[in-house]
Amino acid sequence: MTTDAVRYDDRGEVPLAGYAALACVFAAGTGTFALLARRRGIELPERVPPWDVVLLGTAAYKASRLLARDKVTSFVRAPFTRRTGEGAANEVMDEPRGRGPRRAVGDLLSCPFCVSAWAAGTLVCSYVAAPRLTRLVCGGLGALTVADWLQYAWTWTQRTAEG
Repeated sequence: MTTDAVRYDDRGEVPLAGYAALACVFAAGTGTFALLARRRGIELPERVPPWDVVLLGTAAYKASRLLARDKVTSFVRAPFTRRTGEGAANEVMDEPRGRGPRRAVGDLLSCPFCVSAWAAGTLVCSYVAAPRLTRLVCGGLGALTVADWLQYAWTWTQRTAEG
């Protein structure tokens, strides 16, 4: 561990090199997309309408919850995390395991806030390359988010009526 890393984390539990690698992968991915888009003549939109920002944000939120908390996507997280419990609405709670890059990926995949940056980046790149398709995908994820909130509302209504 470098001197700066030791000063940052004296117990050696924070995988700074793994985090740096993940940041490089993210930057390389977006940079590669930008270069390919430019070479293919894809033009950036002049503006992004507020409705599309809401749609992209809602889709990034839902995609991050699906990846970081859904039972069905546990197979993606399993090499990097361990199950620690059940969350609300049949979600699961995972914690990172391992050391170094494995731990860094586990930290990423077990955190919906962290995954949302990657989901938003992916959706924004897709929005530039294929806006109609991206709006459709975001609309589907947005509808799923609305359905989740309606499920919460229905459960709350039932509990209120019973109690």
